Amino acid sequence: MITLRVATRDDVPLILSLIRELAEYERDPKAVVATEEMLRRNLFGEGYGRGATAECVIGEVDGEPQGFALFFHNFSTWMGRPGLYLEDLFVRPAARRHGLGRALLRHLARIALERGCARMEWAVLDWNEPAMAFYRSLGATPMDEWTTWRLTGKALEDLASGD
Repeated sequence: MITLRVATRDDVPLILSLIRELAEYERDPKAVVATEEMLRRNLFGEGYGRGATAECVIGEVDGEPQGFALFFHNFSTWMGRPGLYLEDLFVRPAARRHGLGRALLRHLARIALERGCARMEWAVLDWNEPAMAFYRSLGATPMDEWTTWRLTGKALEDLASGD
């Protein structure tokens, strides 16, 4: 049986473990620098003097945590409404093809509509054909005309400092 629940502070070690499993699947395990403290701060608003910056839903199969969806809100200036951005969706391999991924995405779609979001978006690695086929089966379409850009590390620091 599939159950979904909002993550709690007690789930932080589990969430970090699932993030690391996702990084292994995506062939980049060394890229994870997140800590439990960082997740507590950003998922539950601890230590910044502001609210949470992201949310997480845990998916369970027969009472065992088997996946998660981590998301936050963005904003569409053209639509004049918020959007829901899915940062990560992961289902452990043993639990795949049992409907957990679909259940997590359905749950997020409901949240998006309840909160007045105009759309739901996410990124997929170019090589992840199984994920792309799954998303297409849900009616999602790739945005081929857009390229995601990123500033991190020194480049981000240099731009911020004016160098």
